[in-house]
Amino acid sequence: MLTISQLAATAGVTVRTVRHYHHVGLLPEPERDASGYRRYSAQAAVDLIRIRTLADAGVPLARIDALLHAQPTEFAAAITDIDAELRRKIDQLSEYRRRIAELDGGERLVLPPEVVAILNRMRGLGVGERRVRLERDSWILMQALEPSAMPQRIRDKNAALDDPETTRLYLACDRAVDWDPRDPRLDRLIDDLDAWQIEHERDSSRSGHVQMVFARISEETPAWQRIVEALTHRAERRRAAGPDS
Repeated sequence: MLTISQLAATAGVTVRTVRHYHHVGLLPEPERDASGYRRYSAQAAVDLIRIRTLADAGVPLARIDALLHAQPTEFAAAITDIDAELRRKIDQLSEYRRRIAELDGGERLVLPPEVVAILNRMRGLGVGERRVRLERDSWILMQALEPSAMPQRIRDKNAALDDPETTRLYLACDRAVDWDPRDPRLDRLIDDLDAWQIEHERDSSRSGHVQMVFARISEETPAWQRIVEALTHRAERRRAAGPDS
């Protein structure tokens, strides 16, 4: 025969838990013996272990009593139902985790779905997360400083991502992120980016967010700083020379 402390230790629960199971009617409370103590049988220990196992598996206490007294076929059917319910909860929690992860990125909180789709498209093309994060920041700045430009910029961005050369340059910049700024490969990349910029150039001299984005990019790594400085210098020279030069 076991004391309540011994019973609790056998099942790996606390005495308080045993008393709670008494209170809700899951575990019968024995009468006190001649010494004034409650003594528990081995069957009580088995029942308590079964209760604890079902409770740990997420079975509501309200259902445990019926399971303890169910026939084998009824018990098996009930366990199947409980397993299905647990799977639904797992799927629901997985969806919650996915949404929380999206919120943690700060994208869906502050940007329209069309822009989030662009960021995900960049990820799908293989653009690194550091570059995607900078792209996200540029959209946040545009939305704050030039919201009227957003629709056209969204169309332009999707069109650019349809262009294999644009995608190639995005990926090339990703590869260059940790290069030494004196790496001769940067010279060729700067030439390619400058040629792309000339082909797709628009008057952005009055665009506050563009200047801030360039400053943000140049802060990331020395290699990107050199790229931004070189491209900015070349663009300024072209503007100073005029359209006919």
